[in-house]
Amino acid sequence: MLMAALAACDGNENNDGNGSNAASGPSGGAAAEAAAGPYGKYDPPIEITTVRNLSDIVENNVLGVLKDEKFEDNRWTRLYFDQLGIKIKYNWVVKGNDTSDPYLQKVNVMLASGDLPDVIPVNATQLKQLADSGQIEDMTDLYETYASPHLKEVLSEEGSGPFDSATFDGKLMAIPQTGSSIEQAQLIWIRTDWLDKLGLQPPKTMDDVLAISKAFSERDPDGNKKKDTFGLAITKELFGGSMGLEGFMAGYRAFPNIWLEDSAGKLAYGSVQPEMKKALQALQSMYKNGELDEEFGVKEGTKVSEVISNGKIGMEYGQQWNSIWPLQLNKNNDPNAQWRAFPIVSESGSPVKVPLKFSTTKFFAVRIGAAHPEAIIKLFNMHVEKNWGETQENEYYYAPPDAESVWQLSLVQPAPTKKNLELFRTLDEVRRTGDKPKLTGEAKAIQQKLDAYASGSKEGFALWGWERIYGPEGAEGIVDQYDKNNAFLFDKFEGAPTSTMVERQTTLEKMQNEVFVRIILGAPIGEFDKFVQDWNKLGGTLITNEVNNYYASMKK
Repeated sequence: MLMAALAACDGNENNDGNGSNAASGPSGGAAAEAAAGPYGKYDPPIEITTVRNLSDIVENNVLGVLKDEKFEDNRWTRLYFDQLGIKIKYNWVVKGNDTSDPYLQKVNVMLASGDLPDVIPVNATQLKQLADSGQIEDMTDLYETYASPHLKEVLSEEGSGPFDSATFDGKLMAIPQTGSSIEQAQLIWIRTDWLDKLGLQPPKTMDDVLAISKAFSERDPDGNKKKDTFGLAITKELFGGSMGLEGFMAGYRAFPNIWLEDSAGKLAYGSVQPEMKKALQALQSMYKNGELDEEFGVKEGTKVSEVISNGKIGMEYGQQWNSIWPLQLNKNNDPNAQWRAFPIVSESGSPVKVPLKFSTTKFFAVRIGAAHPEAIIKLFNMHVEKNWGETQENEYYYAPPDAESVWQLSLVQPAPTKKNLELFRTLDEVRRTGDKPKLTGEAKAIQQKLDAYASGSKEGFALWGWERIYGPEGAEGIVDQYDKNNAFLFDKFEGAPTSTMVERQTTLEKMQNEVFVRIILGAPIGEFDKFVQDWNKLGGTLITNEVNNYYASMKK
């Protein structure tokens, strides 16, 4: 008893505020008791360390607007501190997306050094490395104990795949931040004011897409009597949610970067299938004809967005949110510019399959020995609750009119996988019935944005991008069509990275990108066949075998 009392005194006197002694002594015991359950608050508060990226959208469109909020001190960090007693400290922050090379390299250096924060945001490959090296906590029981029923519902909406990808030897080693697969569906975004000026119709076949691209680059759609416009946006990364080529290639029945089931019931990697050749040749012809930016091979998305902003590109493949970025930039510079989303098309005009890559790519692991491994689950709970739960304040925490992407200030960002589609359906029904007063939560917030845009006010003009998503001609209406027509082609591999993926996937992806860019720039199409041989030789065959072993085990 004396030793326990001394330990309690020592714990109270030496607590440094980071939670390391929160379980010691009377005050620590009270904290543990108060923090029980999904929303229990730590008293005294605890501090958890982590690392983060700072995207252009957050830096410019959120923090650039919210003058009294900072990346380290904002409505989300305050909510987590006030409601949960959790203070978040960033050991470092890297500018750029969480898939950018600088960020990934910084994380990899951190993992190699072993100097880990309490909470470690990682991709699937990095998670496997941490799990294999025994550096992170088993979250299995913690998730069952601390995850709210609402969170469990949200994270399981797309089945067991997200949890399968975070499970090693039967143990859940991280909390998956599930993404929405259907929100990855690509559309064709086209400047309809240019279509109208040139007397063109929206595309129904890939030949139509090619004809529009050619016209946009040759027939002076901006009217400046110069040949300075391009038909299609493309970046050095080739693929992605904005200015990506997945939808273009799907028009030729080519599906790069996902695993497909072949006629024998085996999984095959889309990037090495023969259908890729025709898609690459089409892009090569477009480049030769001056329809693609001659510098695309060295331009990332932010640089290409500047070309769009300046009114020099008339078409791009991308996801439903592209009207907010980068297309709103063009609208801001030229109020007469008008973009609209259209369904992707096939060569023949027959229904096309819309490829969807496995969407759970980010995981939150916890350093082994961290004082409060359950804290990250509480953050997940609160994010879901405040945006879509019974105590939701969606208009403040998710997408307020003055900073539509404010939700990205949160360290964790789980969301219901079909929420945007269901929002569109709700708003579309209201357009038919006129029953706006019944709208609540996020639907109400978005309708307010649509009304503000319709008012013609200066403030409303900045919400054009939202109208292009949820309005009568909105992009989500196309996603609705895809869903109702069963058009989605899902990635068949949902497991944790295989051992060979961890070792060689990055090298294979880099090789793929380099070869595809070279072919588009004019290299012989025979380089594709050489790429397939090299891909198989350098690990692709082994990966394919491992993927099929996993796939067979899931069928049992």
